[in-house]
Amino acid sequence: MSKYRAALPQLAGRLFLMDGGLETTLVFHQGIDLPCFAAADLLKDTEGTQRLAAYYDQYAGAAAAAGLGFVLDSPNWRSNPDWGARMGLSREALADANRRGIALMEEMRARHETPLSPMVVSGVVGPRGDGYIAGAMMTPDEARDYHAWQIGLYAETTADMVTAYTLTYCAEAIGIVQAAQAAGLPVAISFTLETDGRLPSGQTLKEAIRETDAATGGAAAYYLINCAHPTHFAHVLEPGADWMERLRGLRANASRRSHAELDASPDLDAGDPVELGRLYGELRSRMPHFTVLGGCCGTDHRHVEQIRFACTATSAAA
Repeated sequence: MSKYRAALPQLAGRLFLMDGGLETTLVFHQGIDLPCFAAADLLKDTEGTQRLAAYYDQYAGAAAAAGLGFVLDSPNWRSNPDWGARMGLSREALADANRRGIALMEEMRARHETPLSPMVVSGVVGPRGDGYIAGAMMTPDEARDYHAWQIGLYAETTADMVTAYTLTYCAEAIGIVQAAQAAGLPVAISFTLETDGRLPSGQTLKEAIRETDAATGGAAAYYLINCAHPTHFAHVLEPGADWMERLRGLRANASRRSHAELDASPDLDAGDPVELGRLYGELRSRMPHFTVLGGCCGTDHRHVEQIRFACTATSAAA
């Protein structure tokens, strides 16, 4: 059974860490060829699963050693039907990948969780399309029906919640929240932002959060920002504003490059881990309710370590 589905501990105000850029770590640091950039492909055999376990062990172990909470996001960002079809997976094989992802997170929780370090298992959902481009858009009803299959699988496991990452437009977020509501799972929504601080659809972050909340009765547990450097979005944040209280998580990119530049680049821009940690600390000093913190593209354990250093120092100073 789920440990925390009824009351997510990351909503209580203490600091929770997340991992870094899983796919960029596997591809650029470990030299693994991921079909469709899908880390879940490694779940198909023992060797790949062990490689994923070693990746999560490093992050969860560090959080436990520091006495901090941790959100165990399953490696299933591209485990929905469209991406599964691109990988040549049957629906049965795709369902198995989702279940295996949660089982691996449960293994990590059993290995690392302590009374001082609660660990939340999150079933990850990604966009139907690309996480950088707002291409063909679904209506909220279409998005709800589409994502209900994967979210329904998570509801049958010990997952505590669902987290949807790299969403590029509001209607898909609304549909995902509605599907999670129907499945009885708490859900967090994370929007991709461009260098101007807007969603790829052109909508502002404030508008996207308010519209999603208005359409769903504020059902999302919280919101996050992903796939952008802090310098891309710091200027759109409004400390003290009502919509800002809904924003609790950050998964920033290591690089200041645009999404187009990152897509075209043959190398990994890992940026400056110390600088990234400092920028997180500065944001959290202005908005202490930012308590769910990890990395996105280009980040690894070094970046999350610096985020931890900077944000625990910010907490101590407060």
